[in-house]
Amino acid sequence: MTAGAKLRGTPAPGADLLRARAARSGEQKDSNTPMHRVGFISPFLAAVLSGLASDGKAQDYPAHPVTLVAPYAAGGGADLVARLLAQKLGIRLGQSFVVENRLGAGGVIAANSVAKSAPDGYTLFLGTSTQLAIQVTLHKKLPYDPVTDFAPIALIASVPFVLIVHPSLGVSSLAQLIALAKARPGQLSFGSSGVGGPPHLYTELLKMMTGIEMTHVPYKGTAQAINDLVAGHVPILFCDLAPAVPLIRNGRAVALGISSATRFVTIPDVPPIAEAGAPGFDAVAWLMLVAPAHTQGAIVDKVHAETGAVVGSAEVRQRLVDLGVTPINSPLPADLIPYVKTEVARWGQVVQHAGLAGSE
Repeated sequence: MTAGAKLRGTPAPGADLLRARAARSGEQKDSNTPMHRVGFISPFLAAVLSGLASDGKAQDYPAHPVTLVAPYAAGGGADLVARLLAQKLGIRLGQSFVVENRLGAGGVIAANSVAKSAPDGYTLFLGTSTQLAIQVTLHKKLPYDPVTDFAPIALIASVPFVLIVHPSLGVSSLAQLIALAKARPGQLSFGSSGVGGPPHLYTELLKMMTGIEMTHVPYKGTAQAINDLVAGHVPILFCDLAPAVPLIRNGRAVALGISSATRFVTIPDVPPIAEAGAPGFDAVAWLMLVAPAHTQGAIVDKVHAETGAVVGSAEVRQRLVDLGVTPINSPLPADLIPYVKTEVARWGQVVQHAGLAGSE
């Protein structure tokens, strides 16, 4: 082998070190290339792109019909509000909102079905204070949590009730009823639409605040209770305004007070119960539009804004008043969570005082 061949085949002293340095220099150079820089910031880009995609979904929402679940039968007050809301939201958002009545267990079936639905904004629930507050303490084990399993969208309306009595009872004021009940403890009976419903609990609250005792007669729905009051079979009833107002006007029932803290426009002569003999009394049901928990915030905000525009219109406000409910300028979605918590605690105390905790 020639010397020249040996030189070409044998590394010169320090050649390995030079090649290693060159390799490291190349790696450093490569680390500054655009591809490497992208690698370092890709999580940030992913987050940005994800946010853009979410915004895009909200802008496109709704891309197909939305189901609005109502917990009561068609034709009732809550159902009529749901249908009014669905009609107007459909017009504003350019997509059908279809009301679906899911009945049973005081609305628990409807609420639970929505809580378990996909959080995509295409299944909404027009819940009431019964499903979203009262049922928590009333049930031994409620299959959903009103606070954690729903994303509040908007508080739609409050629902006052009026305390009515049969004319044969011979009282024309709440003070007279309280005096009569105290003179005949446990002998007067009051009706309700069912155990644990607003008419029942409002009477329990009245009993608790005034120290009177009366006997509960539960019915399967408001219609049966009203029929028996008109017939004189049960003399006392908290009733929602839509069916009660005609009875008051034609003299078939006597109104003693309204459950809200303020008077209602259709019966301005009926005082709040708080003014008529039970200071501090304030009890109204309410209607709240909610979505399953984890529904995209941008969708919740979009529906909140559109719902506010619907409820804020003069036409819808008048139609709600005609249905016997008070339209509400809803707080922001985030502010509704503390409200629900407060209502759960408040009505939980009444349920417990009435001995109904865990009765369902």
